[in-house]
Amino acid sequence: MINPAMTKIKLRVLPRSSKNEVVGKMDDGTLKIKLTAAPVDNAANEALIELLSDYFDKPKNKIKIVAGATSKNKVVEIPD
Repeated sequence: MINPAMTKIKLRVLPRSSKNEVVGKMDDGTLKIKLTAAPVDNAANEALIELLSDYFDKPKNKIKIVAGATSKNKVVEIPD
């Protein structure tokens, strides 16, 4: 079975913000994201996956957090 090509993206997540939004790229290429959810019981990660799904127009079940699940600095894989 051949896996589709995946892109890894570095993120800086700011939980407990006023709204869910992709702010933009930082100087080092990291994508900055604001989330209203608190980092409790995986709520912020779930909100992040949903936001990225809408932003990149990809199914939620194809987006995976591959590093930093409990950190503000994360790496996600998104199919090309």
